[in-house]
Amino acid sequence: MDKPPRILIVPGWHDSGPGHWQSLWAAQLPGAERVVQDDWITPHRDAWVGRLEECILSRPEPVVIAAHSLGCIATTQISARAAERVVGALLVAPADPERRAQLIDFSPVPAAPLPYRSVLVASSNDPFCPIRLAGAYARAWGSELVRLQNAGHVNVESGHGAWPLGLALLQSLTAGLAWSSTPADATALQA
Repeated sequence: MDKPPRILIVPGWHDSGPGHWQSLWAAQLPGAERVVQDDWITPHRDAWVGRLEECILSRPEPVVIAAHSLGCIATTQISARAAERVVGALLVAPADPERRAQLIDFSPVPAAPLPYRSVLVASSNDPFCPIRLAGAYARAWGSELVRLQNAGHVNVESGHGAWPLGLALLQSLTAGLAWSSTPADATALQA
């Protein structure tokens, strides 16, 4: 690999607010880039996946994705051409688009193995995706499954601001990146 991967932050439905781990990582990790959607409230699969693919393909570096909720589902729906650039994905608290009418455009959720390493983080009490479904996603996608006890939707409301465990999981996917050699940035996120 000639260039270190870029980190793409892929928020879910309604975006991630200022205290959310995704927003903190986007602001503090060197080289991290946030995928911004035109419509956070009424998501459409083609537009969301298209924007994500555009970000992936916009530069030559390989990509590591840090996705949350509906961003996880959009990540699994990118084209093979875009997926070739992805070297890893942290998929946190995936959404269940079949349970919410506003997200139905993202169903059916792909059930094929992802062509890159992925870690799926799911909570035993996520109100937006039952743990059994998250486990089924992980098996279908070939993802390593990390089960959290009573972590809600792994967002600010459930007490996950900087989220040091998530950062450690991201670092496991990005071993050797330039930002991992700047301990001050990583330490600031874990504080």
